[in-house]
Amino acid sequence: MSSKPKTEQNKDIEPWKWEEATWRSLVNKVRAGQSLKPKRWKNNSRVAVALSFDSDHETTTLRWGDGSPGKLSQGEYGSRSAIPRIRRVLRDNNIPASFFVPAVVAKLHPNEQRQLVSEGHEIGIHGWIHELNSSLPEQDERELMLRAADVLEEISGFRPVGMRTPSWDFSENTLSICREMALLYDSSLMADDEPYELLEDGEPTGIIELPVEWIRDDAPYLMMDRTTSLRPYTSPNSVLEIFKSEFDGAFKEGGLFLLTLHPHISGHRSRIVILEELIEYIKSFPDVWFATHSEIAQYCKDQLGLD
Repeated sequence: MSSKPKTEQNKDIEPWKWEEATWRSLVNKVRAGQSLKPKRWKNNSRVAVALSFDSDHETTTLRWGDGSPGKLSQGEYGSRSAIPRIRRVLRDNNIPASFFVPAVVAKLHPNEQRQLVSEGHEIGIHGWIHELNSSLPEQDERELMLRAADVLEEISGFRPVGMRTPSWDFSENTLSICREMALLYDSSLMADDEPYELLEDGEPTGIIELPVEWIRDDAPYLMMDRTTSLRPYTSPNSVLEIFKSEFDGAFKEGGLFLLTLHPHISGHRSRIVILEELIEYIKSFPDVWFATHSEIAQYCKDQLGLD
């Protein structure tokens, strides 16, 4: 058996039969390295706030090979109605944010991306058609990531420096592709609350992870699919209280508060209040730094002197 087996090679072997080299290599393929949490954030701020929006739009349907007009319209709402509301809230509060955009969405809605960039927001890589990386051969994942970066650069005018894998599906090949692309950061993994350096097979990569968490994501609470048992089960007010509590913890520890929202989920009239009231709450605290993901990653890298 190879000392660095692939998951695919082990699929027919019961995990309890694995040799130690097998499970150790799987665990160590992508791992959290040194913490990159600074002593203080920019401008001597106590807490950093990174608001992000995954602009999945129509690709949540298209990625399954589905052309249902009803389902596609649910995604179209994200661009047609939700993004303008989100832009207004961010503009009224003078807050920059990061938008992670599948290339197909960028091609369907190019002016949306240009407007966001013109207002000071960041556009990051979010796959080609919101595909699942773990289901792709390495060469296909690599080609799609490179093509997606090219499309986002062509449309937005800026080469993306960071990525968030669709559905946070980070394959065993994703990190090596990120390194090849010389990305500054990823925001798909969950090993910490604070930024950290990614290790690949125990080797420091210089790539910064800005960790996500389902607790700080709207989808588990509010997503709806009429053809499955997936139904919203949490009120917007309850979601707001969870997000406030997460921010309280970040403020207490002097850390990072990173939030993931989806326009087609949280951009509705009854839900945009989550974003509005959360921002109002956060701004009531002193020494808060609102920044894009790229700004936070670059600050951490500069403070630690990473190459």
